[in-house]
Amino acid sequence: MPLLQFDTTLSPSDDEKTALAERVTELYTTEMATTAGHVAVTIREREPADLHLGRAVGGPLCFLDAEIRRGRSFDRKRAFALATMEYIRDSFGVPDENLKVVFTEHRGEQLMGVDRVGGEWDGDSEGGE
Repeated sequence: MPLLQFDTTLSPSDDEKTALAERVTELYTTEMATTAGHVAVTIREREPADLHLGRAVGGPLCFLDAEIRRGRSFDRKRAFALATMEYIRDSFGVPDENLKVVFTEHRGEQLMGVDRVGGEWDGDSEGGE
């Protein structure tokens, strides 16, 4: 039941936001071996003065705070992060230096919807839920 939160100085159109949410959901389900029904995505537009990154170069900034269930391997998280940053770079022109992904991991029971409470990740061998 991940919450994928983007903060960016970009000003994407509604169609671009929808495309971003759909693509990132697809990347997440592929790289993290799970289903799409519980993936939540937020996209928050920020003023340039609202976001700072020491290594940043000219151009827009985009940060992803990925609140995820604990237990995914480093390789899965790294593959998702790289694929997401590549998509944002290629689709929105954000320089590599201006991209950042941070993972915060939670116990399954800390991720809730109206109809369910998340369980623990049962390992890479079975693919998820």
